[in-house]
Amino acid sequence: MAARDERAVSILLESAGRYISREAGRDTLITPTRADFSKDRKNATIYVSVFPDAEEGHAINFLMRHKDLFRNELKKTTRFSRLPFIRFEIDQGEKSRRHLDDISEGV
Repeated sequence: MAARDERAVSILLESAGRYISREAGRDTLITPTRADFSKDRKNATIYVSVFPDAEEGHAINFLMRHKDLFRNELKKTTRFSRLPFIRFEIDQGEKSRRHLDDISEGV
């Protein structure tokens, strides 16, 4: 990944973390874990982990309702040459890692 792309991902994750911590409720911990841009940089997917797991559906619904508001904040606070359209998804890799950690603790 080019340095420019790494910087864009870093800015996107930082901005998402600040926005989520400010706007989300305190009952659920939503953490952005990684982000990917499409090849044309028109779209970006932000992957999140949610604790407790039972709240994943509510968290994704909340994030998808707020994606346009988050994009507007990005427009005000960042200087992307092309502001991407945002999509949020559960980070299945992180979820699998936590599951393996739970299994290894039980052994």
